[in-house]
Amino acid sequence: MSAVPKFPLLFPQHVIAAKRDARKLTRDEIDAFVRGATDGSWADYQLSAMLMAICIRGMDTDETAALTEAMMNSGTVADLPGVRLPKVDKHSTGGVGDKVSIHLAPMVAACGVAVPMMSGRGLGHTGGTLDKLESIPGFRVGLTLPEYRAQMETLGVALIGQTAELAPADKKLYALRDVTGTVESIPLITGSILSKKLAEGIDALVLDVKFGAGAFMREKARARELATTMVAACRHLGKPARAILTAMNQPLGRAVGNALEIAECVDCLRGKGPADLMEVTYALGEQMLLLAGVAKTMGEARAKLENAIASGAALEKLRALIVAQNGDPRVVDDPAGHLPSAKHQEAVVASSGAAGGYVAGVDAMGVALAALRLGAGRVRAEDKIDHAAGISKLVKAGARVAAGDTLAVIHANNEDALAEAREGVARAITFSQAPVAVEALVTEII
Repeated sequence: MSAVPKFPLLFPQHVIAAKRDARKLTRDEIDAFVRGATDGSWADYQLSAMLMAICIRGMDTDETAALTEAMMNSGTVADLPGVRLPKVDKHSTGGVGDKVSIHLAPMVAACGVAVPMMSGRGLGHTGGTLDKLESIPGFRVGLTLPEYRAQMETLGVALIGQTAELAPADKKLYALRDVTGTVESIPLITGSILSKKLAEGIDALVLDVKFGAGAFMREKARARELATTMVAACRHLGKPARAILTAMNQPLGRAVGNALEIAECVDCLRGKGPADLMEVTYALGEQMLLLAGVAKTMGEARAKLENAIASGAALEKLRALIVAQNGDPRVVDDPAGHLPSAKHQEAVVASSGAAGGYVAGVDAMGVALAALRLGAGRVRAEDKIDHAAGISKLVKAGARVAAGDTLAVIHANNEDALAEAREGVARAITFSQAPVAVEALVTEII
């Protein structure tokens, strides 16, 4: 008598059909889906069907938290038992000129909070945090988990790329989401972001959820839904979290492009950062210190962050971070002399028609596309970044304009790209003869 074959308790088609029919999935069903993505026991077409079912039918908080936890546990969770300080990270949904992580991490670390930060690369718009960091000569983002743990124990801060051991299910599912029209699903976004962040070994998380013309979520209501979902999922998993909704209709700061943004981050730590960039930085930093328990009020948190800059402690923490990850620390003292620079620099100036008026707006997406044309971002994952390319001295909405004023400076290694980018930036800047009310950046805390 032949043996009875053993079949898995949960067939892929049954789990897919359950979500297709809008049934709440059990933890076992969600675990089976994530395990199938990790070990290959579910075919790509089955994973794709499941992603589409989730995208259309959605998930409640229990399901979203279970999905996040299963994805987090699909690989190694980088516990940091040797780090005695409270461990708090920050994540941004991304935007044009959003370089906050690079100076925020040393600021918060200088206040006595450990900041384990794993970041990504850019695809579209401009470079990601890792691309910006790699514009620092020699800087190494690819630390191993043992190196990461050791650096967190000795320095209290690390800015690295995701290792292969962390949340491997996300790598598979993200690639399929990208080609199946399911990127916008809030439960899937939540699982993707949080599984990687919670696998870092953090105690708490602060989220910067952006909305507007240059953001992934254009509508504020949709951004609020994502923020609320992520905070709820974190709390469901025992991790305190807060989200800040920030506007992204014009670029953040005055620089867009990898090396140019690193230079601007150094300015921030020298107390010379653009007002809008520092507004968002302080708002996020305050929440990180509050969640860490090193400040009791937002005022106390703000004072600690300001003192970290005024005392030079935050700048020295950045220097130590760069040294620890094999970068050239001279960029801290002389960014222009030690960061990549472009062959060509050309100003975009205000015409006589704009004289006597005000900058009505600076379209974030228009500037992003100009930077992309210069090579500051990627169209395809395999594209090579030009770290020197980008836009600096970008004018801000509300500024008074006179004929001949510099509206931006284009940095290019290709003259044809320079001409196209100059036109793109000029189109992105609009004017008004009446004074313009400046948009509030930090609009809500969840």
